[in-house]
Amino acid sequence: MTKMDAIRNTIFKNIFQSISEEMGKILQYSAFSPNIKERKDFSCALFTGAGESFAFGSHIPVHLGAMPLSVEAALKETQFFPGDMVILNDPFRGGTHLPDITLIAPVFYKNNLVFFVANRAHHSDVGGMQAGSMPLSSEIFQEGIIIPPLKILKRDQIDPEILQFILSNVRSPFERKGDLLAQIASNRRGIARIMANIEKYGFKQLSRYSRFLIDYTERIFKSVIREIPDGEYGFRDFMDDDGFGEKDILISVKIKVEKEKMVIDFRGTAPQVTGGINTNRAVTYSAVLYVLTTLLEEDIPINSGLMRAVQLILPENTLVNASRPAGLAGGNVETSQRIVDVLLGALAGAVPDKIPAASQGTMNNISFGGKGFTYYETLGGGTGAGPGFHGESGVHSHMTNSLNTPVEALERDFPVRIEQYSLRKNSGGKGKFNGGNGVVRSYRFLKAGQASILSERRTRGPYGLNGGRSGRRGKNTMIREGKKQKLNSKLNIAIKAGDLLVIETPGGGGYGKKE
Repeated sequence: MTKMDAIRNTIFKNIFQSISEEMGKILQYSAFSPNIKERKDFSCALFTGAGESFAFGSHIPVHLGAMPLSVEAALKETQFFPGDMVILNDPFRGGTHLPDITLIAPVFYKNNLVFFVANRAHHSDVGGMQAGSMPLSSEIFQEGIIIPPLKILKRDQIDPEILQFILSNVRSPFERKGDLLAQIASNRRGIARIMANIEKYGFKQLSRYSRFLIDYTERIFKSVIREIPDGEYGFRDFMDDDGFGEKDILISVKIKVEKEKMVIDFRGTAPQVTGGINTNRAVTYSAVLYVLTTLLEEDIPINSGLMRAVQLILPENTLVNASRPAGLAGGNVETSQRIVDVLLGALAGAVPDKIPAASQGTMNNISFGGKGFTYYETLGGGTGAGPGFHGESGVHSHMTNSLNTPVEALERDFPVRIEQYSLRKNSGGKGKFNGGNGVVRSYRFLKAGQASILSERRTRGPYGLNGGRSGRRGKNTMIREGKKQKLNSKLNIAIKAGDLLVIETPGGGGYGKKE
């Protein structure tokens, strides 16, 4: 690669990154729901005309690895024309879980389909058995409306029948419509920016460097693999339960490294379970992609090239590659975190100077709603300490890159009062370097309704490494009429006005023996 090529590579990498980031800003500032505009629970990306990703915004890890599979499904099942836009959320067609709705738009140049833009956003309700569409479920049909690849825009016009069908199956249609229109606007901005750069630099330049960046990422990651000692590295960890009586659910992985190839093998993982904590292939793929990015020291584009040197073995009908009609709402948010834990645990045997102890290992999902309102959020906790550093406290980690919902925004829009929001002292694991602390968040419900909790690390704390102690386990408590009740890690529950729900999130694991 010549010096000029290197300069242009950087220029186009930043151009593509800025387009996806600008798409994200349009989506965030146009959305109606706090989950998108405050928590930033969305992602945006660019794809070649063949469906390979070449630029991701710095958004949600669990979305980004799965989105190429959604584009692949849309290409197989849809014939695109200029002005079209496809909507889908089906987890068995590259979706993650049903609340994550993806919109995909083609970019045409001289009547040829040359690129795609896409975004994925978590909607606070898509129907199903519980308000917020994050229930403890036993099959996917309980979790909400399932949308296969459909054209929500045809020739740049919204299809009113499809839109009305979707809005008729959700509890908060006004908010859902606003968020969907924001997603449409985001993709339109992405198309406009690509076309402007084609005008400025020419199509051949943009096309060449979109493909070049994928190849470049592949080459760099192969060089990273070569630095890992050849060998086989394994790790095992467990999910607390599935909410339906199944406990200590095993996730097992072996990572084999040979020269510049890596095989990641999940054989030995538990079969899929009754409760909705199963993952589909797309979510497990996303978790693997995310962990591999943590090995990178060079600032390179994250795209499809990263996985070209990786063989992924995912046995069918297991927790990490479930089949229809398995429930998946919790797999995207909880099991994905444990997949990260086992992958990092395995890599700790290969590159111990790069891997931290386990972070909180859960997203602490809270959803609630009643007449005229639905809400969903995740909560931060402690991150794991590592070689030379303490863990961070009260932050989202690993498969979620979302933000905190400010108390003021939550209390303004919903019938709830936050009576405590603080760090959970001494919840991080002790060691030479201490894990970060979790948080305590208490919800006083002002109206009756229903709520769901999907959480983990309530029976085993996040592991420490090299002699560090585990982080403290999380805890869920309901206080009703002055009486405390310990809640399970996963449940659907009716709420009464005056109920106080207290969530205490896990701390991160410690690193090294305390001297």
